[in-house]
Amino acid sequence: MKRMSVKEGESVTLDSGVIKTPNDSMTWHFNHTRLANITGDQSKICTDVQCKERFRDRLKLDHQTGSLIIMNITNTDSGEYTLLIENSSFSIISMKIFNVTVTGSGLSSGAVAGIVVGVLLV
Repeated sequence: MKRMSVKEGESVTLDSGVIKTPNDSMTWHFNHTRLANITGDQSKICTDVQCKERFRDRLKLDHQTGSLIIMNITNTDSGEYTLLIENSSFSIISMKIFNVTVTGSGLSSGAVAGIVVGVLLV
């Protein structure tokens, strides 16, 4: 299991750690809800209503690796992401688990610098 901490509003890549082959079938789940499926050259993201509402155009797949990219992450995206990889040629199944924690956005160093400059000018 890989633990990750991400600030709200950022993007995060859940790296599969593999190069996808045509025989691989990859399925991503979030807390037991299917997010994405890649089989051969075909991929599907958020095929059910619950997923579409929650992630609304914020998910992308890397078609070379099967890695999942979550853009503009929110606190409600905290949880367990699971990747199942099956290879039909070798009957191999592997699983990778990512435990993602989303923290408050805070202020970036650029924002802090802008505030300081603004205060000094006043």
